[in-house]
Amino acid sequence: MSDWRDNLVTSPETIARVVRECKRIAVLGIKTEAQRDQPAFYVPEYMAGAGYDIVPVPVYYPDVTVILGRPVYRAVSAVPGPVDMVNVFRRPNHIPPHVDDILAARPRVVWLQLGIRHEQAAETFARAGIQVVQDRCLLVEHRRLR
Repeated sequence: MSDWRDNLVTSPETIARVVRECKRIAVLGIKTEAQRDQPAFYVPEYMAGAGYDIVPVPVYYPDVTVILGRPVYRAVSAVPGPVDMVNVFRRPNHIPPHVDDILAARPRVVWLQLGIRHEQAAETFARAGIQVVQDRCLLVEHRRLR
């Protein structure tokens, strides 16, 4: 049986594999077109342009029903069908309330964007068999693959 720490992804090779293989990405904390200058909008916009299936899961903007031309969901666990990755745009202190919701969705990977680390949440996900990438920008890592 493998150690849960094996699910804490840090090697460039494994990060590259995650980026290549995870095609359906729920973006927790996505911003709207009105905030297009913020990473929580332009990173998922870039990934959508690169052919990824982006599923918006905003935390704010209760009246918004569509982002990037895709329907909005209010919880990761409410997204129909399998989710390969949950890309998290939340401050570290705002992550714990989302842990159970993310666990219920059973993604293959939880990706905490650049500047975001939460060791306790990462351990919880890793122990549940979910790979975790912390403090990395998905856009930057995707561009490295070119």
